[in-house]
Amino acid sequence: MADNQLFYGDNLDVLRRYVKDETVDLIYLDPPFNSRQDYNVLFAEKDGTRSASQITAFEDTWEWNLDAERAYQEVVERGGWVSNAMQAFRTFLGNSDMMAYLAMMAPRLIELKRVLKVTGSIYLHCDPTASHYLKMLMDAVFGPQNFRSEIIWKRTSSHNSAKRWGPVHDTVLFYRKTDQHKWNRISQPYDESYVAAFYRHEDARGRFRLGDLTGAGTRTGESGRPWRGVDPTDSGRHWAVPAVPGMSRDQIDAMTVQQRLDALDKLGLVYWPDKGGVPQFRRYLEPERGVPAQDVVTDIDPLSPHAKERLGYPTQKPEALLERIIKASSNEGDLVLDPFCGCGTAVVAAQRLKRRWIGIDITPLAINLIKKRLSDIFGTDVRNSYEVIGEPVSLPDARELAANDPTHFQYWALGLVDARPVEERRGADRGVDGRLYFHTDKGKTQQIIFSVKAGQNINVSHVRDLRGVIEREKAAIGVLITMEAPTKPMLKEAAEAGFYKDDSPYDTGTYPRIQILTVEELLSGVQVKYPRLLDATFKQAPKAKGAAAEQLKLDQS
Repeated sequence: MADNQLFYGDNLDVLRRYVKDETVDLIYLDPPFNSRQDYNVLFAEKDGTRSASQITAFEDTWEWNLDAERAYQEVVERGGWVSNAMQAFRTFLGNSDMMAYLAMMAPRLIELKRVLKVTGSIYLHCDPTASHYLKMLMDAVFGPQNFRSEIIWKRTSSHNSAKRWGPVHDTVLFYRKTDQHKWNRISQPYDESYVAAFYRHEDARGRFRLGDLTGAGTRTGESGRPWRGVDPTDSGRHWAVPAVPGMSRDQIDAMTVQQRLDALDKLGLVYWPDKGGVPQFRRYLEPERGVPAQDVVTDIDPLSPHAKERLGYPTQKPEALLERIIKASSNEGDLVLDPFCGCGTAVVAAQRLKRRWIGIDITPLAINLIKKRLSDIFGTDVRNSYEVIGEPVSLPDARELAANDPTHFQYWALGLVDARPVEERRGADRGVDGRLYFHTDKGKTQQIIFSVKAGQNINVSHVRDLRGVIEREKAAIGVLITMEAPTKPMLKEAAEAGFYKDDSPYDTGTYPRIQILTVEELLSGVQVKYPRLLDATFKQAPKAKGAAAEQLKLDQS
């Protein structure tokens, strides 16, 4: 079994069937909630612009229905704090969209707690629409004592919104399983304005700021006695000496307060005012150490429309944000789980940081996108490091998917040939289910049109229709993907369409203009025949360049 697993299916079912108790070190999830829109994948056109055509990745249409009622009843009947919280939510929210969302989230969070190790942590990413409800639900599941941080990420620089403050942030709720949770000190670069404002002094050793060597209140012991003519009691204070660099705790404990002050002065860490007065501590700037990561994140920019890592997935988060979370709460070799993995940013970050991972998504479109993204970044050999579970791997599996969800079957079938799905405007059946682009060596872009048929009533008319579509679209090749084997008249019609011939002197192959491929053939590895100088269908994620350039430094000392 591969170290990493990518699951296609409902994450609640996958968690219950496949993920054992207390096996996961870190969970990150970004469960969608926005009752006003569907979530779509926007693809780049061949000229680099975004396509007007959008593919619905999942419909965020939360509403109270039988599924929500069943999920609610299941949680309530278990009793305990989560049951109490859900009943309170129901009293307040009624049978609203938000209540349906919470009813579907509750059993999933319960399962996520089950699979999390005692040393594990969970980060739930959300926007202010639902963050306050989710925090209360997380308190009920994990216990309010295990809440660690509410992280605010500035996801956009500005946003115009009528009659309210511009909404520019997301919330990430950080909880632990127990007080034994892993934590690694994460630092971020100092802000230049911060350095200028606070590290205002400079000498041959570098920039430094002044800190107190005394604390409020008088003392009668060593900390209240004079040192080098300075009596802290005169100003109503006492000596409060920081740790001496380079000394162990046992060495420091064996010294008097005055000896510690002598040691600091010998190291050049005591600042003596020119006109006398109480000495102060020289705290030198350590640029390589940085400032501990804070819970208001402004140094990780959102993905711009032209960012190299942007894939066109609207809920995509920057890899730097996921890397910060993964570094803080896990170590190399640990297992990271994302049950709503979407376009796979958490999976990619875990792979890059040498963590094992589990990704789960309910759409084959997302699974295909993640597989391609991993190959684009880490090379095709990465495919040996993970297994995909839940995708059709046989003809009976494919028939079942086609019967249960024809749209997902279509997306899955197109994924087998790396084609981009197409969703035409409602009411306009243009006969195009997918497209695949390729370039000739002379820079010309050509397209392949796909038609996917899951039913059994496939005949020669479908081939004729495809011939008409490729003429209309000025496509190089047309491909008909079928569940059943083609008939002789279909093969004859396809043969009469002739061949596409590339004008390149380097490609002497000929390619059938109409190709018919069965699902069984695709599962066995048969592929579309076309010139493969450069596949330009999807935007590619940038390849990893050895060790990723780290924005953060890890300090486990």
